[in-house]
Amino acid sequence: MTEWHKDYEMLALGINRLGGGVLIYRGSVRADTPSTAGELAEQADRLLESAPSPYLAAQVRAMRAVARRLDGERLPLAEYARECLGLEPRWLPESVFEEAHAELDAALPRTSGSLADRLQAWQAAHTLQPIERLPDLVARAVAETRARTGAIIPLPDEVVECRLVEGVPFHAAGDYEGGLKSTIHINKAIPFNLADLLYVVAHEGHPRHIVESLFKEDLRVRFMPSPPFVLSEGLGLLAEEILFPGDEAQVWLNRHIFPEFGIRPDGSDFAAIHHAKNVLWGVWGNAAFLADEGAGDVELAGYLMRWALYSEEEAALALGGILSPSPMRPYIFGYFHGWDLLRPWVTGPDRVRRLLTEQLLPADVAMPAASQTSGGVKAVSGPCPTAPQTSRAVKRR
Repeated sequence: MTEWHKDYEMLALGINRLGGGVLIYRGSVRADTPSTAGELAEQADRLLESAPSPYLAAQVRAMRAVARRLDGERLPLAEYARECLGLEPRWLPESVFEEAHAELDAALPRTSGSLADRLQAWQAAHTLQPIERLPDLVARAVAETRARTGAIIPLPDEVVECRLVEGVPFHAAGDYEGGLKSTIHINKAIPFNLADLLYVVAHEGHPRHIVESLFKEDLRVRFMPSPPFVLSEGLGLLAEEILFPGDEAQVWLNRHIFPEFGIRPDGSDFAAIHHAKNVLWGVWGNAAFLADEGAGDVELAGYLMRWALYSEEEAALALGGILSPSPMRPYIFGYFHGWDLLRPWVTGPDRVRRLLTEQLLPADVAMPAASQTSGGVKAVSGPCPTAPQTSRAVKRR
């Protein structure tokens, strides 16, 4: 290991020790001497002068932004997010969300009530009860998503378990533990929509979180929030439609899962609903901008209920991530902006393989502005992405 790489690992461990971000660490260096946030920011400055690759420079730049924030610096949210994520998050016009609402209106069953009422009713009609049956269903979905991912990139044999957890700040999370063992964690306190089964498992497992971690196991340091995770979350939101184009996910669920629970086809279009939900992740970013400008809880909750179609309870949960003082706050932008960035770029299996195996940054996949859509509903068709994780964590392999 070079001296630069040793100092780089010490920087990541030092920031993690102070509660800055989330660190996936597979190295052996120990940060035995505590450092202040200011000292870590200065260390990042020195490392940037001789970073051996753009990828490592981007990671160090993100760590420097977090260290400076821990040291008391308070940049405008957009500027801080740019330093962390390597892209400029933007305010999305509400017309983007109106288009997503129109898509939902056409995709949901024709029942009475507002659009939010209809979405809540559709989710309730597909809610799994009891939740304790979920690990078996996840295992079946893992087998199917692994088979389809294997057609894109060969996979080694591995053991993938599902664990129901509680008291965690996410809906679902995929964790590659090393040694070809992985776990998909599901928050049992949140109702699970069976229509989202493949959407969640493809995002957290195959081809996204678990597979990416498997093929990037040689990366000793993976720091969040940072530019690579913008692409990672973008791939997560694309994962289901990559494996199950068109209505294939809905067909599979109707054949293999729903009959056991007495769920009958209701005329809804799962791919369109999931596509619209991906667009509505942009509401979180707008709410974060409003919070940064001083909007209060009532205004923010109203915005989330109006545009993300959340219930009062869902809006209250979302506010925890949006208002969090954690340095992880910019991670919110990675979902919509990563998805929007990758949609025109992921044109076939070769590029999926590149995302899973190469050290790419948002700048590596950026398309000319003229080739991108204006906000989000018209490109590819068709939770559950994990909610932004704000707690400190370090995983040693």
